[in-house]
Amino acid sequence: MFITLEGPEGSGKTSHIPYLVEYLREKGHTVFPTREPGGTSISEQIRDILHDLKNAEMHPRTETLLYQAARAQIVEQVIKPHLADGEIVISDRYYDSTIAYQGYGHQQDLEQIRGLVKYATGGLVPDLTVLLDLDVEVGLGRKKKDNEWNRLDAYTVEFHQRVRAGYLEMVKQEPGRWVVVNAERKWDEVQEELRRVIEEKLKR
Repeated sequence: MFITLEGPEGSGKTSHIPYLVEYLREKGHTVFPTREPGGTSISEQIRDILHDLKNAEMHPRTETLLYQAARAQIVEQVIKPHLADGEIVISDRYYDSTIAYQGYGHQQDLEQIRGLVKYATGGLVPDLTVLLDLDVEVGLGRKKKDNEWNRLDAYTVEFHQRVRAGYLEMVKQEPGRWVVVNAERKWDEVQEELRRVIEEKLKR
């Protein structure tokens, strides 16, 4: 099973995944965690370019294509092999981030973005995508507090609001794949709901 966690900046995806993995392993599942962009040597190098604040002049099309290059590598080198072995793969972001950020955020043509995404992933779609949703300014405030500010965080609040709206629109378009979790609550409450959502999906 392929599970992805999505959300605006500061939604807590990265902090929740290690505990989800540990919980599922204790339940007897074989679980492989990964992240986007990253997860392979090549993809991590691309991640460094994408997130570096020095690259402020990067054009949205350049940004979009770099994400697809990193994604194509991790899908073929990591995600597909682990899924073929019958493992649960949990990814911190996947192609929905591109549709939200480079599509809705940068206001690029969504059909073109979806075409690039399909090419990069070979058509691999998650079985479950969880949106950790929260107010944009709350999330950005968390990122600043944690000293994890990168080039995308530095976009305008209006950009991040379009991203969040894009995520919520995708939930409406594919309700069978998405589950929305309120990420503004206490960390333990969010973790508990994430475990419940994933267990329900595994049972089905």
